[in-house]
Amino acid sequence: MDNWREIESGAIMTAGEAAKKTPKLFGIPTGVEGLDDLFFTTRIENGKPVRVPLGGIPSRAVINITGVPDTGKSLIAEQFTVKQAALGYPVIFVTVESPAPFVTQGLMQRAAAMGIEWGNVEDNIVLIDAASNTRLREDVDVLLDTIAYAIRSFDTKSVVIDSITGLFESKEMMARHVVRRIFNFLKKWGQTGIFISQKRSTQEEESAEAAGGYAVAHIVDGTVVLHKKLITKPWEEEAFGVPIGDVLRTIRIDGMRLCGHDTKTHVMEITETGLVKVGPPLSEIVKRRRG
Repeated sequence: MDNWREIESGAIMTAGEAAKKTPKLFGIPTGVEGLDDLFFTTRIENGKPVRVPLGGIPSRAVINITGVPDTGKSLIAEQFTVKQAALGYPVIFVTVESPAPFVTQGLMQRAAAMGIEWGNVEDNIVLIDAASNTRLREDVDVLLDTIAYAIRSFDTKSVVIDSITGLFESKEMMARHVVRRIFNFLKKWGQTGIFISQKRSTQEEESAEAAGGYAVAHIVDGTVVLHKKLITKPWEEEAFGVPIGDVLRTIRIDGMRLCGHDTKTHVMEITETGLVKVGPPLSEIVKRRRG
């Protein structure tokens, strides 16, 4: 004992002690048609496991939404923000890529498309403009102190960051450190988190990696991968039912620690009004096309 280094005894606990601190598991609606249906829990009935729909992403989960540009990542973030605000739950939206007035313009359009009156949600959306503030982007301590102040001031339940990769784009060696700091911060403050992360062009579009390699995907509770494919071949048109020259969009949940989830790749649509909708599994469409 005399030769032991300093011990962090507060980090040691039994599973029973930890269970007493475990928050209740329930779904947080995303505002994205078809997405909430992909998360579930399991209970045992007559000795057999039965799926129980969760009705949204797990409460207090930190979710990474990743994909190449123009796959619908920010649209999902905006729909989530508007939906939660409409339900009466204040949301923090940290904008890293575009200044707050332009993000607000997108949020207003998403609200209109969702049939939600802007006046009913505007005071429940708290914007932190890191896009226009270099110090917020470059200094994680300042950013976290600012978010903490907003959480206390507005009693928020969720934090959206668009994009997390914008916080370490010039220092990818620090990516894991930055992501883990923010992840642990959101856990401490009891927030449900949405991270938008950008893929580098050298990465496979269907993989979960974002800028900084596995920095985001290996730390967060779950990752949603968005993908787009330009249809250029007759066999692709025949298999997917998408005309040559059009884009096939898909979505896949690539792991979720806190609950069960659908593992299939689903077709995804971006409507003319800018809303993301999740459709049936891609495999079902191909099967139907083949007769």
